[in-house]
Amino acid sequence: MRRKWIVRALMFAPLAVVFLAVFSFGVMQLWNWLVPPVFGWHVINFWQAVGLLVLCKILFGGFRGGPRRRMYWRHRMRERWEKMTPEEREKFRQGMRGRCGTFTEPAAAPKA
Repeated sequence: MRRKWIVRALMFAPLAVVFLAVFSFGVMQLWNWLVPPVFGWHVINFWQAVGLLVLCKILFGGFRGGPRRRMYWRHRMRERWEKMTPEEREKFRQGMRGRCGTFTEPAAAPKA
């Protein structure tokens, strides 16, 4: 099992390096094409583009993994919903309405 993991890592590493290099080169080219003429900022080199990608990943993407992990709760909820009877579903809806409201606009209050 451990050997299989090592082989996969050795196959993945070159692909990750190539992907990072191509993506960084694209960022560098787009930056140098757009930003200096539009804003008057300096041109950047390849390593600055890599740093910019890492900074954007830290600030906006985080290191949580792919969408599979984040959407697991939705898959579990769908499975539970499919196993419920119509009575259980209605009871669940009523409970959610009590907690979250009816999700409709409230009627306008009469003026006194």
